[in-house]
Amino acid sequence: MKTRVVVLGAGFGGLELASALSEALGEAVDVTLIDRADAFVFGYSKLDVMFGRTTLDAVWLPYRAIAKPGVRFARETITSIDPRERRVRTDRGVHDADYLVVALGADYDLDATPGLGDGDNEFYSVSGAERMAPLVQSFSRGRAVIGVCGAPFKCPPAPSECALLLHDQLVQRGVRRDCEIELVMPFNTPVPPSPDTSAALIEAFAQRDIAFVPGRRPIALDTAQRVATLDDGSELSYDLFLGVPVHRAPDVVIESGMTENGYIPVDSATLQSRYEGVYAVGDVATVGVPKAGVFAEGAARVVARELIAKVRGEDAPSAYDGRGSCYIEFGAGRVGRVDVDFLSGPKPTGAYQAPSTELVAEKQRFGSTRRARWFGL
Repeated sequence: MKTRVVVLGAGFGGLELASALSEALGEAVDVTLIDRADAFVFGYSKLDVMFGRTTLDAVWLPYRAIAKPGVRFARETITSIDPRERRVRTDRGVHDADYLVVALGADYDLDATPGLGDGDNEFYSVSGAERMAPLVQSFSRGRAVIGVCGAPFKCPPAPSECALLLHDQLVQRGVRRDCEIELVMPFNTPVPPSPDTSAALIEAFAQRDIAFVPGRRPIALDTAQRVATLDDGSELSYDLFLGVPVHRAPDVVIESGMTENGYIPVDSATLQSRYEGVYAVGDVATVGVPKAGVFAEGAARVVARELIAKVRGEDAPSAYDGRGSCYIEFGAGRVGRVDVDFLSGPKPTGAYQAPSTELVAEKQRFGSTRRARWFGL
């Protein structure tokens, strides 16, 4: 009988896991990849859509394109997860697993910040970025506030990228002098693990007259008066608000009883949860790395090697190293990179690569190689 692997969520982690298992085991494994959506969008593409650099159709990667030996994609909505029995119920039926991998990411809790869900105020979801696009492209006077409403949040450099790309667009439209840009985030620096990266971003903000408000977060919006209340009680008026919502695990994960402090705790070496045969990778898990696709992908490779070893009766593979690289849009046609190591030392460390056009091409290759590997496109 084939080993049954059920993977919940077809983001970076789920897609890489399914691809690695198929590549190594082919038809010898039965992988069911479940997601309620019908397509995948790279997280960084949301900024491209919002700033009019591409269209949603151009970055929409349909799951129907997945054609891998041993892998079946099921577009279904998960209604319950039983980690003890490794049983998943959906709106279409029941899936039993020998190994269950939860890769459902983090959901956005708009209600956690009163007013954030009233109108178009968030750009972190695909639909939010698409809705914000015309508002951003018509903004020509006043104050734009980019507000991070809680931590941890996906792709920590993204709010800084948003500020720099907004500056570029306003310059191109000839209205920058009539506009203010302010970035509010709960971190004291833009990218805490890498002082060099943070210093470069702060310098970029200063050169572009972007105000950086560290160690603060919006806790409420008055959308009628266009005022954001910060967690220290101060208020900040705005004409355009670009919000990063509070993140949390999906309801179905919380209801499963797997979470502690909002996310699934896992062994940092193996990504296994406290339930036998149940793993969690990516934003839904607590493992000591950022909530970013590249770290979900790295964790998925570790789980894939673990499952491949189990199927083949081989020794356990090496542990997860918590390393990853994030590309950072600095504007002006340049991209930087930060290479971060979260688990091998006493504290996280990050190496900064200065913005260049060469890294623009490298980021493009990053996307194209995964598009080809996961979707054959």
